[in-house]
Amino acid sequence: MFCIKCGKGFISCSVALIRSRMGKHEAGTPKYIANKIKAKGLQKLRWYCQMCQKQCRDENGFKCHMMSESHQRQLLLFADNANKYIDQFSKEFEEGYLELLSRQFGTKRVHANRVYQDYISERHHLHMNATQWETLTEFVKWLGREGKCVVDETEKGWYVQYIDRDPDTIKLQEAMIKKEKMDKDDQEKMMLFIQKQIEKGKEGSKPKDASYTELVREKEDEPLKLELNLKGKSTKETKTVKVEDGVNLKDLLPGPSSNIGKRAMDTSSEYGEKKLKKDDSKEAKKRTALDEIIKEEETKKEKVNRKDYWLTEGIVVKVITKTLGDKYYKKKGYVSEVLGKYVAMVTMLDTGHKLKLDQAHLETVIPSVGRRIKVVNGAYRGCTAIMKELNEDKFCVKIEICMGPLKGRVVERVQYEDISKIHNS
Repeated sequence: MFCIKCGKGFISCSVALIRSRMGKHEAGTPKYIANKIKAKGLQKLRWYCQMCQKQCRDENGFKCHMMSESHQRQLLLFADNANKYIDQFSKEFEEGYLELLSRQFGTKRVHANRVYQDYISERHHLHMNATQWETLTEFVKWLGREGKCVVDETEKGWYVQYIDRDPDTIKLQEAMIKKEKMDKDDQEKMMLFIQKQIEKGKEGSKPKDASYTELVREKEDEPLKLELNLKGKSTKETKTVKVEDGVNLKDLLPGPSSNIGKRAMDTSSEYGEKKLKKDDSKEAKKRTALDEIIKEEETKKEKVNRKDYWLTEGIVVKVITKTLGDKYYKKKGYVSEVLGKYVAMVTMLDTGHKLKLDQAHLETVIPSVGRRIKVVNGAYRGCTAIMKELNEDKFCVKIEICMGPLKGRVVERVQYEDISKIHNS
């Protein structure tokens, strides 16, 4: 028996009619749960329709979908402006791939297929068969030609390296290069100064040869002159005594009845002053030796305590990145918790919001003179001090340690980035 309307068998037509009236399986039924389990997870990419955004489980389902009316309508829309859809899909695929590459791997060199596998692991991703590139190799070559990545081919395949063109990142890199150059110039100047001091010390330590000349009397009739410098080298006054024929030189020697003897007695006080000056010079030498020892200790501490990370709890910092928007840019907060060497939880002072930030997006805050600060890097890392002076021309400050065994020590020429204001100081 056949159906009058469709011409099919009466039994098959009746089953189809019953199924159409029953509708889809209700939620919670065994068939509904079975269909959800089958649809869960990734399926084969060749059975996915990008225009309809539908994933089929097998070849038969994909074939039925291709013959459906909804798919035919989508194909008509695609045929009207094919280039528009292909460009849109290509742009979305490129943005998703580069976003994953920059966020997960940064500027590190990584295998291109590894990034692709991580990208397609997401269920609702854009498939490559809908883009202008047929293979991953063509897409990687295109990234290299456009200058968006550094690509190179090896025996293991293609490798990509993301090029970060963010203005904030470029400014940060330029600032770091400039700082390294300034540090190098300062170090070279210091080494040149030390070398000059060494050469000057060697020249001063060389013994000078004494030269003796014969006493020659220009005129025989000229009286003999004896110059006595009674006031030492500090004055230029000299006493000139003419010795003429018939004068006894014993009368000129210092004695109780001669004026010269009185002056000689006066020079004894000057001799005492010279001795005191020599003692003072010895003390100055001792002080310089102590300063040299302190300087050597500071140099050793500088090498040990100088790190590439400086985040410490309780210090006030400033947000310098624009990625968070104008709401937080150039705003101040304090480090409430250090999550790692380079990451900290910052509580904003004005809003109280807590942000998880990298130290590359933060900078130290310099307080006013007389306020307490924390040394976050360098020889005195971890010490609490008071800021005494501020030198804006040389970008450094003068501090005095106020706590610990080094209390009272004054340290000069401390760079801005090595100190920061203490919260509630």
